[in-house]
Amino acid sequence: VFDAKGPTFRDDWYADYKAQRAPMPEDLARQIEPIHEAVRLLGWPVLEVPGIEADDAIGTLAAIAAASGHNVLISTGDKDLAQLVTPQVTWMNTMAKPPEVLDVDGVLAKFGVPPQRIVDYLTLVGDTVDNVPGVEKVGPKTAAKWIAEFGSLDGVIAAAPGIKGAIGDNLRKALDWLPTGRKLVTVRT
Repeated sequence: VFDAKGPTFRDDWYADYKAQRAPMPEDLARQIEPIHEAVRLLGWPVLEVPGIEADDAIGTLAAIAAASGHNVLISTGDKDLAQLVTPQVTWMNTMAKPPEVLDVDGVLAKFGVPPQRIVDYLTLVGDTVDNVPGVEKVGPKTAAKWIAEFGSLDGVIAAAPGIKGAIGDNLRKALDWLPTGRKLVTVRT
């Protein structure tokens, strides 16, 4: 599954989505079509869906397969896809050396939140790769702590008036942004 050329619905939501990402190096760009051809020659389909990201296509296929009773392995280094992990869906982080295979417990151990809270976690910490701001100065430990304490992003938002210090101020400054951030980091299936 590859990203199709052109904008996606996320670009409509946030003009700066992926805006800081450098263009693909020319030597890599020249490899894409031969990779597609090699995959086809191996007998595998190549999927590119205009208007959505590869993540959304992968998430959709994983959800359909899991609902049909199949066990699914998602092989990517993209941490956003950890939100898709269920008892039927496993995520293999191909960028880790050696590659790590994460089930529900593995996602919790790695990120400090269960898969169903990865969207909340990413909304708070942001995603620099996709240029999605989070709450300023909120890193993985604070995000996981808040989600554990308040149950969810909605719980963190509700608790915002009582969170003290500069970090609480930063959270309150980000409250209007958080719904957009959540939409941007959610894999659509």
